[in-house]
Amino acid sequence: MATDTQVNKTIFYDYHLEAGGKMVPFAGYLMPVQYSAGIKQEHLHSRDNAGLFDVSHMGQVIVKGEGAALALEQLMPVDLEALEINQQTYATLTNEQGGVLDDLIVTRWAEDIFFLVVNAGCKHEDIAHIRNHLPGFEITYLGDRGLLALQGLKAKEVMAELSPEANKLVFMHGCHSSIDGIDCYITRSGYTGEDGFEISVDPKDAHKLADKLLSFEVVNWIGLGARDSLRLEAGLCLYGHDIDQQTTPVEAGIIWSISKSRRAGGAKQGGFLGAEVILEQIANGAAKKRVGFLVDGRAPVREGAEVIDEQGVVIGAITSGGFGPTLQAPIAMGYVPTELSAVGTKHNALVRGVARPITITKMPLVPQRYYRRKDAEGSL
Repeated sequence: MATDTQVNKTIFYDYHLEAGGKMVPFAGYLMPVQYSAGIKQEHLHSRDNAGLFDVSHMGQVIVKGEGAALALEQLMPVDLEALEINQQTYATLTNEQGGVLDDLIVTRWAEDIFFLVVNAGCKHEDIAHIRNHLPGFEITYLGDRGLLALQGLKAKEVMAELSPEANKLVFMHGCHSSIDGIDCYITRSGYTGEDGFEISVDPKDAHKLADKLLSFEVVNWIGLGARDSLRLEAGLCLYGHDIDQQTTPVEAGIIWSISKSRRAGGAKQGGFLGAEVILEQIANGAAKKRVGFLVDGRAPVREGAEVIDEQGVVIGAITSGGFGPTLQAPIAMGYVPTELSAVGTKHNALVRGVARPITITKMPLVPQRYYRRKDAEGSL
């Protein structure tokens, strides 16, 4: 497959322009931050209808070879051997200090074949990291392949018509399917907190697929701005902001992403990069913790703002912040000392020299609506 080292446009670039997308640089690509309706309306449309997100800038990677599950388990604290065929899991690539090199989605396509979706900004570093630690395995970067996310309350109605098989999937499962004669790999997943699907498609069929999805009245293109506000309301981390190489999964509050079998006393205890640090933090606690905030007033508190206590001492920082259209209020997330992280604790964020009251709140800030039922009928 071709690499995209010099490419800064996804396969849907012209579609975004035609739809009135405001294009901005993001992770080495020109991506739509919003369309004419604006971020607030796009956000609400994704909640109540079906939003279509171009996520083709993400890295799609296939790892193949005998013993691939155990080999990949050296790089991430999850139990890949326990995955069923076509089941996927959220995972982190950790470094020797326990920090997060990236967060990703891993799907088991076959006994010894895994499909990885990694973040755009560090995908080439991720691939190099995997190749360095997994010599002898076949690692293929699908650099020109399209990836679309269909998210929202009515996404299932669209998928029920296009691929009844995919519509029967439950959260974090996938299948090979055909949409209007187009071969796709579809998973019931996404990063908005809503029910929805991610569709991987060959570049020769990508435009036809987008046309088919957009033919539904309830489906609109949605830009990066609403994607960010949706994931913030859902309490989901953005790599490079809320998690990075200096942050462990325990500090980030994603301890659930570490399989129980990989923890102390588990059948596969440790065995991944940074295990000593991470397992020690699970046992004894970490010094800091990622938390969600409700912000007093109407003005947002942005990334980089310092968190201070009542005496004005800096105790932490905001890593993501903005306006939550569903809540109709400014929201944020960031890090504070663990002993000061209880829900309901009041702090202040320093914004242009002014202390803004903020209150730690439970995450997600808006309930997630993933489809977890074992049947395709009924409510979420």
